[in-house]
Amino acid sequence: MASKLDAPSGERPMLATLRRFLPYLWPKSAPGLRVRIVIALGLVVVSKLVQVYGAPFALQGAIDRMAGGSRDAVWLVVALVAGYALARFGSVLFDNLRNTVFEKVGQDATRRLAADVFRHLHQLSLRFHLERRTGAITKVVERGTKSIDTMLYFLLFNIAPTILELALVVGIFWTRYGVWLVAGTMAMVVLYIAFTRWVTDWRSKLREQMNDLDTGAVAHAVDSLLNFETVKYFNAEEREARRYENAVTAYARAATTSENSLAWLNIGQALITNTMLGAGMALVVFGWSSGKFTAGDVVLVSTLLSQLFRPLDMLGWVYRTIRQGVIDMGSMFDLLDSAAEVKDSPNAVPLAIASGHVRFEDVHFAYDPDREILKGIDLDIPAGATVAVVGPSGAGKSTLARLMYRFYDVTGGRITIDGQDIRDVTQSSLRGSIGIVPQDTVLFNDTIGYNIAYGREGATPDEIASAARGAAIAGFIQSLPDGFETRVGERGLKLSGGEKQRVAIARTLVKNPPILILDEATSALDSRTEADIQATLEAIEHGRTTIVIAHRLSTVVHADRIIVLESGRVAEQGTHAQLLRKNGLYAEMWARQAQERAAEGGEEVPAE
Repeated sequence: MASKLDAPSGERPMLATLRRFLPYLWPKSAPGLRVRIVIALGLVVVSKLVQVYGAPFALQGAIDRMAGGSRDAVWLVVALVAGYALARFGSVLFDNLRNTVFEKVGQDATRRLAADVFRHLHQLSLRFHLERRTGAITKVVERGTKSIDTMLYFLLFNIAPTILELALVVGIFWTRYGVWLVAGTMAMVVLYIAFTRWVTDWRSKLREQMNDLDTGAVAHAVDSLLNFETVKYFNAEEREARRYENAVTAYARAATTSENSLAWLNIGQALITNTMLGAGMALVVFGWSSGKFTAGDVVLVSTLLSQLFRPLDMLGWVYRTIRQGVIDMGSMFDLLDSAAEVKDSPNAVPLAIASGHVRFEDVHFAYDPDREILKGIDLDIPAGATVAVVGPSGAGKSTLARLMYRFYDVTGGRITIDGQDIRDVTQSSLRGSIGIVPQDTVLFNDTIGYNIAYGREGATPDEIASAARGAAIAGFIQSLPDGFETRVGERGLKLSGGEKQRVAIARTLVKNPPILILDEATSALDSRTEADIQATLEAIEHGRTTIVIAHRLSTVVHADRIIVLESGRVAEQGTHAQLLRKNGLYAEMWARQAQERAAEGGEEVPAE
């Protein structure tokens, strides 16, 4: 079923999106920002009054006195001309003061909405992120946040002032020039708005297509660059370049059609406004010819209409921008509306760790309803014990770790820690009590020290250095020119697989959790380093409940109990020696791996 994020953006109701947006404009918890909005709107009113009643009437007075032929009033004309210039300057002054007062409001709204979206994205479940392209999500957030300030500016300082100016101009025309000029002006405005909306709606469809193509091109580019090693493995550089070129070519065609449609919009708008300008001035000229109006009235009407046309000329662009802003903000609000698959229960309480006793009770789980992964798993992991989970690929080993972290909820049965169902405790307290060294270690594009300290906020340099020693990576770090300040690159690609895994181990040592999960924690290490790390891991397992998920059986012979999974069920369990004596699946796996080690020239671990 398509998600809301995949819904056609053209179907978004404008008013509903704007209502959703208004709380960010008028925040209840920030009275200072509300005061700024009121002051900014007051400056808008003053600016329009000066613009409508100041400059045009000063210019009209100067023209009338000059047309009268008397040169005795030259200083009055100069004063009127100076007043005209001062009024124009005042209009610019008040507009910029308005922008200065309002800027903090726009930036604050952008900050709060962007922070809300980012926080919500991290609260969404793992399935959401696995099914989305990171490049597409970041593009949605980028366009949505950029639209906020623009939407605020145009709604408050273009549309509202234009309506106010239209009302003032219509009032002047009604009292001075009669109903025909008012009717013509209103007809022009209605026709202009109708034409603009019709063409803009057509252009919006073109724009949506262009955005979809742009998002697809960016998402593909990000995906391709993040997987550049895979591209090189398969000699696919040219293939990727062609795919990207095809994507940007489709975008270029859509962009060309969209920009060409803008020319037709501009031509139609210019025809409407200039027709009205000519008709309005002609009406006043006829009145002047009969002595009803003065030459200054022609200038007054021309000035008022020209001033009105300027925001109207922008109205088409403003309408397009607002429509596009609604589309962009709507997509971002859809992200906010995406429901988390895993949520805290209404009565969730913090997890209280007494000893760290973990139980899986008849646990069933399926990523998809048609394919069950775990089929009634029963595990009892005593407090302080080290329990290993082994089995063939696809048996469901790593799924156990994801369920313990509540990346997913079980579809049947329950998981408890010290008797507490993990669905009844807060996710934050649950995850704060569990540490993991994952099989696929991904690091932040920051320093080694930052990545180790990420295990616990506020970790001291001494704790970071101690964790590095415990993970047998301190010597390597000290050999680097920048030490702990060495940057690891995108996703840690400047480090080898073993180095990344040791950083992950150090990060977990900093966290120092009561429950530890080692998910193939030494899979990327060579035999010598694995032996060093294995001794460290065995040392840190003491005093805490440890679940070791492993493929290499030689790494779990020390475990208090070994669970053998097969096809989502517990096939065997016992100590290493007990399982070998059973001569079942575990013994078969052990013999196969022993043969592989012997074939590779490694030391064979003797059977017990």
